[in-house]
Formats: sequence, C-alpha cells, structure tokens
Amino acid sequence: MHSCLTKALAVVAAAGMTLLPASPAFAQGSSSTATPIKHLVVIFQENVSFDHYFGTYPNATNPPGEPAFNARPNTPVVNGYTTALLTKNPNLNPANGAGATNPFRLDRSQAVTRDQGHGYKQEQQAFDGGAMDLFPSTVGRSGPPGGVNDTGLNLGYFDGNTVTALWNYAQHFAMSDSSFSSTFGPSTPGLLNLVSGQTNGAMNIAPGAGFAITDGGNGSFSVISDPDPLGDVCSNTSITVSMTGKNVGDLLNAAGVSWGSFMGGFDLTATNSNGTTGCKRSSAGLSGTTGDYIPHHAFFQYSATTSNLSHTRPASLAEIGNSGPANHNYDVTDFFAAVKAGNYPAVSFLKAPAYQDGHAGYSNPLDEQTFVVNVVNFLQRYGDWSSTAVVILYDDSDGWYDHQMSPIVNQSQGAQDALTAPGFCGASALATALPGLDPGNSHALGRCGYGPRQPLLVVSPWARVNFVDHSITDQSSVLRFIEDNWLGGQRIGQGSFDAIANSITQMFDFSQNNNSQGNLLILDPNTGNPPSQNQ
Repeated sequence: MHSCLTKALAVVAAAGMTLLPASPAFAQGSSSTATPIKHLVVIFQENVSFDHYFGTYPNATNPPGEPAFNARPNTPVVNGYTTALLTKNPNLNPANGAGATNPFRLDRSQAVTRDQGHGYKQEQQAFDGGAMDLFPSTVGRSGPPGGVNDTGLNLGYFDGNTVTALWNYAQHFAMSDSSFSSTFGPSTPGLLNLVSGQTNGAMNIAPGAGFAITDGGNGSFSVISDPDPLGDVCSNTSITVSMTGKNVGDLLNAAGVSWGSFMGGFDLTATNSNGTTGCKRSSAGLSGTTGDYIPHHAFFQYSATTSNLSHTRPASLAEIGNSGPANHNYDVTDFFAAVKAGNYPAVSFLKAPAYQDGHAGYSNPLDEQTFVVNVVNFLQRYGDWSSTAVVILYDDSDGWYDHQMSPIVNQSQGAQDALTAPGFCGASALATALPGLDPGNSHALGRCGYGPRQPLLVVSPWARVNFVDHSITDQSSVLRFIEDNWLGGQRIGQGSFDAIANSITQMFDFSQNNNSQGNLLILDPNTGNPPSQNQ
C-alpha cells in the first residue's frame, strides 16, 4: 500500500474531487485568534503511558544496531524512573504472582507486543489506592515479544532508540510529564473527553453495548468502554450508542471556524493496493494486517450534529474544513491534499490508519513513528508552518505501567469504581463534582479522573525549546486551548472537564518564534533521527 502522503498527493485526481483554487483566507486562517497559532493539528494516537515511552528520558541505552539518541546539554529532568523504581518497584508485590517484576527495557526488535487490559474499573484496581503496584495482576496480559510470557509485560518500556522521533521532538520543542487521561478507561472515553470533555449522556444503547456503559446517575448513562457510534455504516450494530450534548465541532461551527476530523480508512470509495475497499480497507505493518478504520476511534461520529455516518465524500477540496456533504469528516489523505492545495483548516483532528496509530497488538511504535514523522515533515514543508502547532497525545494508557498516581479531580461512587474501595473512586472533599448533561444530575457517575498519565508533546515554531511542562493537564486541556484561542474562552458547559482543566498555553513562548523557517526539524521516518545522524 502507498503511504498516506503518496496517496494524498494523488487524491486531487481521484473521482469526485475537484481541485479548486484556495482563497487567501483559507491559506492564512479565516478567523481571529488569541495567539499566533492559526492552525492546530491534533495527532491523537493510541494506548501509551508516559513511562512506557519516556520513563528513562533523556537517557537511552544506545546499543549497536539501533538509532542512537544523545540528549542535548541542559535537558530538563522529567518525572520518570528513579533507580528505586527500576530496581525495587512496587510491582514486585507478590500479589502479582509470576508477573511480579521491575520495569525492563524493550529493544527495537521487540517493538511488536500484545496489548494490555485497560478497562475503567481494572485500571483503578491497578492503581491500588495510589500504591501503583497491581499492574500485572489486574491489567497485565502475557504475549510477545519473545521471552516475556507472563502478565508483567506491561512493565516493559521503550527508550530513545525505538521511540526516537518523539524523543527528538521533546528535545527541540515542548513536552509534558504531568498530562493525564481525563478519566480512567479505554479509547472511546478518551476521544469523547478530547472533543467534548464529557462521557455522560449516552443514549440509544444497543442490547450488546451494556459492557460499554454504566449508571451515570439520575437515569443517565456514562461511557466507560468502546461502543461503536450509532448509524456509522462501518459500526457493529449490536454494540452502538449515540451521545447527547455539545462538542467542540458544534462550537467551531457556530463561530464560523474551519475544522475537520481526518480518519485513516474513512474514504470507503478508495481501494488499497491489496484490493481491500469500503469498511474492509486494510493495511499491513510490522504487527500484521489490520483494518484501517475503527469506528469507536471516530472523534465526531457519536453526535448527530457533527457526524458523517455514510462517509460521504466532500464535493471538492474547497469544502474540506467547511460546511458540505462530508460534514467535517474526511479521510486522513484528504488532510494532506487540502493543506497542499492551500485549504488548511484552523483545527484538524488526525487519526492514523490503525496499523500506524501505536495501539499495541495491531500497531507498534515503529509504524506509529512513520505516520507522526510524515505528518510533521509534511507540515514543515507544505503548511503555513509559521502559524502551526502540532499536538501529539494519546487516548488511553493501554494498561502499560506508569508510576505516577493521578490527581483525582472528579470522583465517582458507582458499580464500576474501585480505586479506593469497591464502589469508590476518590473520597476527598477537595475533588470537584462535575455534573452530567441532565440539569438534575449534579454529579455524573462513571467519570472518575484523572486517569493514567500519558505523553503530550507540542511541536511548533512557537513551542518552548527543550521544555518540560510540569503543570497538570488532561485530554480536555487541548479542548480548552481551542476554546481560548478561537472562541474567546467559550466552554462546552454541561459538566465538561474543560471547566476545570489547565490549558497547554504554558508550553508555548509567544514572545518569539523559536524555530523559524530556517531551523526546521525534518526527521527520517524510519530512524526518527535527522537524516544527517543516520548511520
């Protein structure tokens, strides 16, 4: 299969896509902003904890045969693995049985692993009231790589010889070591929190979707797992739900700000080189062959106002980011085509084809690196880079170990809670009680958070250089930045996490352009290093 970039450059010739001249307004951003950022690109990847990718940052092992990483002088310290955590880890707890282990390095040849358990309740149990010592027994799954055949696999970590590009981005731009999932749980709660800050308000629940919802209080339901969006032609109809309430797409539409959701595999008219098409489009990576499009990863398909359930194609390139038949939902190849044509949406949410999204089991950090680097390289070459910010973050932790207990800013006392005791996630009067969508539901259940810690990076000419942000952020912090930059500080309301989230503004320095057009960071998608450093 051709790369996303190759297909993007060819898409202008595809049937039904007419190349129209981009207006200057599209090229420069059509709305006023509070900062120099006119274009935000959110790369939302899958299933990584902070320690899994950055636990030993900035110290890499640098064995022969792997891309070398050497930290810049004066690189800041992160809240990563200490000697004690590496040699006397709490997960040596005998309650973990054969999985009891210290953290251990996975080398580049071990990039393909099995995914771990990451349920809303099970992640709380792994935290064990803050002891952070039951990861193998509660969310651990044995499997590849070779030699790791017990549930302690989830204490494996990669370093800068495998996740090399991300470490290089951290060196040249800004990263956080204190960013968390808004709530516990897997992919769908993560994406809902990214775009709306709200997992309460599930409705039209299919008979088989009971695993994915819990009692939210006052007759409501909250999403805690991975149902498919109701009506999506690629969904499993037995496990679907829809969501009520507003999301950031609604707010951007009302303000006339261009935006788009760009999903791998969304274009059902395309045919891959392996002959697959429609909902069955698939691609092969190091982890094998898997479908490109995953319905429960689709940012805006759960809401009637911002969905494109039939995957209708945009009428032209000029429509992308604006109102039209596709209703702001496109294939990821459309993003490349639109930017190259000068039609660059103000806000773009990108989801890689599944084999490149980083989700252990069907993806891996090396295929993930290829996608992320190709996007960032492309934007530096073709986009209006001087006014762009790329945010790289994750939907959940996949059950990979992280040693940092999260601050519980929103409690829950429901059947699926288990952090501090059966039926309890937090018991502090200091925690905020966020309401649900129903005005009568003053504290929606099934939304305990913050959940596990995950990577967050900002790649931009305006990002602070070699900077580590220690302030507490979550997935809805990106939502808050969008609201502050384009919407005058308007909030989602109705109990959204955006009301209590910190922004990511502190990861920027708007007093000067730190990485001008003459100082770009172009990386090799295979090694993750600048081409000049390849051996």
